[in-house]
Amino acid sequence: MAIRPITEYPEGVLAKVGKPVTEFDEKLKELCDDMFETMYNDEGVGLAAPQIGINLRLFVMDCDGVKLVAANPEIIETSGEQSGPEGCLSLEKIPAVLPRPNFAKLRAQDLEGKWFEKEAEGYAARCFLHETDHCDGKLFIDHLPKMRREMIIKKFKKEKKLR
Repeated sequence: MAIRPITEYPEGVLAKVGKPVTEFDEKLKELCDDMFETMYNDEGVGLAAPQIGINLRLFVMDCDGVKLVAANPEIIETSGEQSGPEGCLSLEKIPAVLPRPNFAKLRAQDLEGKWFEKEAEGYAARCFLHETDHCDGKLFIDHLPKMRREMIIKKFKKEKKLR
């Protein structure tokens, strides 16, 4: 296992729709192990392949008791509403309050390529949505009004200069 560097905004891979995962082999398992290690090292609860510079529809998460690998994820159902802070490892974890559905149903493939469905509420649902967005080439700031998005980007750039 290895810790991979986090790809940061505005790298192009973060804005691309990920390519489907087609090989479910030892190499994919090793990649997912690296992704979990990277996520835990940076104190995240989810990490998508584009966040480590790999243009794949793949994410890992360990959030509110839901730990999984999701290849080729899609959100097939949502309902309700929640509002809460959301951040991203690719944006220095700078948070912004963002409304999201309170319930989400995810359809994805596991490490063996078997399709599964998983339901979540609250924070875990937010994680499903956030990480699937990464696979679709979107960041959480893309859901914010223009002024709030620009404020987050400005704060991110300032934090980056301080490093």
